[in-house]
Amino acid sequence: MNHIGKPLVVLSCICLFLGGCFGMNQPLRKVDFYTLEYDPPKISGKKPLPCTLRIERFQVSPVYDTVKFVFREKKFHRDNYNYHKWRANPRDLITYYFTRDMRESLLFKGIFSHESLYPSSYLISGTIDEFYEHDGEPWEAVLSLNIVLLKEIEPDLSKRILFQKNYTTQKPCREKTPQALVEAMGNAMSALSEEIIIDIYQYLYDSH
Repeated sequence: MNHIGKPLVVLSCICLFLGGCFGMNQPLRKVDFYTLEYDPPKISGKKPLPCTLRIERFQVSPVYDTVKFVFREKKFHRDNYNYHKWRANPRDLITYYFTRDMRESLLFKGIFSHESLYPSSYLISGTIDEFYEHDGEPWEAVLSLNIVLLKEIEPDLSKRILFQKNYTTQKPCREKTPQALVEAMGNAMSALSEEIIIDIYQYLYDSH
C-alpha cells in the first residue's frame, strides 16, 4: 500500500466509528400497541337456551398472522406498518372478544373458552380470512370471519357439522390514522359478533 492510501484507510475507519457512535445515540422510535375496544352487543327479546358452547381458538389467514397492522393500497398488494402493532395476534384478539360477547349475551347456559375443561354440547370453530386496513376513500377496516358450528360429541363428521357461514363487513375510518383504524375494526367486530350470535342462537332455538 502506498503512503497516500494509509491515511485514507485510517480516516475512513474513524468516520465509520464516529458514525456508529452518533447512530447509537439516536433515540429509537416508539412502537405503539393497540387492542380492540367496544361494548358487547346488546341482544334483547330472546329466551335463554339450555345449551353450553365452547369457542375454539380462531385460525387466521397466513397473510394476517402478524401483530403488525396490515394495509392494502392496491389490488394484490399487502404491506404493514412498522411502528403500529396489535397487542396480540388477531387470532387471539378475535377469539377473546367473540367469547366475551357470547358470554355477555346471556342467551346460553354456558360459554367456555378453548382452554376450559368443562364439557359442552356444541363447538364453535372460526377462521379470520381478512383483517386489514383498506386505503381507499375513505379508509376502511375490513373483517371477514368464517364460522362453523359443530356438535361437540359426534363421531360421524357428516352429522357433526351443523352449519358453516362466512361473515364479512367493512367499516369506515373517521380519519386516516391508526387510531381510527382500531376504532373502525372494533365497530366491524361488534357488528359481526352480533350477527353470528343471533344466527347461532336461532339455529339452536329451531333445533330444540
